[in-house]
Amino acid sequence: MVNFVLIAVCILAGMILKATKSIHPDAHKGINTWILYLALPAASFKYLPKVSWSLEMLFPILATFCTAVFSLIFMYSYSKYKGYSRRSRSTLELATGYSNTSFVGFPLVSAFYGESLLSIAIICDQTMFFLLSTLGIISAVKGGSKSGKVSAKFILKRLVTFPPFIGCILALTLSPFIDFSVADPLFDKLAATISPLALFSVGLQLKFNGWQNLIPQMSVSLLYKLILSPIIALGMAFLFGIKGNIAKITVFEASMPTVITASIIAEQYRLNTKLINLIIGISIIVALATTAVWFNILEYIF
Repeated sequence: MVNFVLIAVCILAGMILKATKSIHPDAHKGINTWILYLALPAASFKYLPKVSWSLEMLFPILATFCTAVFSLIFMYSYSKYKGYSRRSRSTLELATGYSNTSFVGFPLVSAFYGESLLSIAIICDQTMFFLLSTLGIISAVKGGSKSGKVSAKFILKRLVTFPPFIGCILALTLSPFIDFSVADPLFDKLAATISPLALFSVGLQLKFNGWQNLIPQMSVSLLYKLILSPIIALGMAFLFGIKGNIAKITVFEASMPTVITASIIAEQYRLNTKLINLIIGISIIVALATTAVWFNILEYIF
């Protein structure tokens, strides 16, 4: 319950402070810098070294990867049909392909299934985080360029200099050789700032004027994120014969709302932050109901 209250408090605080002009108009940029350069890399060092790997644990990775890739295909087809610009398409790709598997996902998994199954949720989260740091950045760079065409060298440079990506790679490669447990208290404190600051940043950037014109884009994004994405993950579970808790948690995490970090990336690469922030805010609210439905469906099936 505390997490849901925190969502409301942080977003509303950002909106109120902006409306009353009690904060600098560009304050969100400083907040986003903290999250990108310190908080998100710390999250990788906090969770990745603790993951226990097995053959079945590859399913959350595969399912998370496929839902993100299918979203690119889905949004490409939709944007082409609608005649949207490259910038709008990239914004929709960021808003649709990557789930909030941690801040919203972790407390919901704990509430519905218990904290013992967070190990599966962590794999989904880190895979999603890795995809956002790679495919998400590629989409953002392309959408943010004037020509819409970006060289592979430029994309690679942006990718390898993206702090969360660096943190993810270092956590994966160094943890087998270095014991980071002594630094866990530090990583805990830094990672804990991600959710409240990111939500506060979203609140600072939320604009509801003219939202009626964005209903078609928001609707199709929510359709994929909250309904089609978990359906794809569920279909893959049937296809590969995955059952039990691994299937449940993977599909459940696929039904989560849009990841908050997508807003930070959109702002960094000059995409449509108004659209993506509206999708983030609305998807979080709607997901509180849809995830309960998915829980009951999964309990019936598995």
